[in-house]
Amino acid sequence: MEIHGLVFNIQRYSIHDGAGIRTIVFLKGCPLACPWCANPESRKEVAPIVWNKNGKSETIGTWYSVEELTKEILKDEIFFRASGGGVTLSGGEVLMQSEFAKEFLSEMKSLGIHTAIETTGCFPKDRLANLLPYVEQLLFDLKIFDKALSKKVIGSDIQLIKENFELANSFNETVELLPRIPLIPEYTTSQENLLSIRNYLIEQKINELHLLPFHQYGSSKYEYLGWEYKMKDTKLLETAEIQAIKELFEKANFTVNIEGLG
Repeated sequence: MEIHGLVFNIQRYSIHDGAGIRTIVFLKGCPLACPWCANPESRKEVAPIVWNKNGKSETIGTWYSVEELTKEILKDEIFFRASGGGVTLSGGEVLMQSEFAKEFLSEMKSLGIHTAIETTGCFPKDRLANLLPYVEQLLFDLKIFDKALSKKVIGSDIQLIKENFELANSFNETVELLPRIPLIPEYTTSQENLLSIRNYLIEQKINELHLLPFHQYGSSKYEYLGWEYKMKDTKLLETAEIQAIKELFEKANFTVNIEGLG
């Protein structure tokens, strides 16, 4: 049977989430429960979801074959070639649809299109191992390093995440690994958590990372879904706070980039 993937958004002309001008394909499904999630419509199972937006019901999620999605992505090929860009698979959690992701990334690579994925590494590492031969750039989120707190807040096993990170790092001759830290007040920005991540990255001989400051751009989506948004009273970080975190890593000789939280 031909494999299909469930896509809930295709974002064109992005200059984040990978090198050059990129087209971002957002895959449905994520087992985590991050309170700050900016794409709550992607969460839970790989199935379309219905929300009520401005008084109208709308189904989120479209099934694509690899051939259909390839045709859609190739509309942007001229921008990829001119800028050194390509396609990025995001989510949700890409590893939730790893078989479809593998087939699609393989097709992209065969066409000479630069490939990237975003992941939290929250599945057994055989899923990531399946994708790595077809990935050129890997944007890897590192959130809460305390084992008990990670499990309680977002439902992830930090040991499993580390195993996936180290697997990706072992492909360093073919895969550019870029760790990203979402800066979420009260969750990821404690000195203890940031130092734990910094020390781990030093151990892994990583010297570049991206910081993703908290925003509330996805808050209206919770209303459409009829879900509670638990971060509504959380204040954005001040510029000075973000700069202090940046300097914490720069003092350890990291190259630090600051982006919006995707």
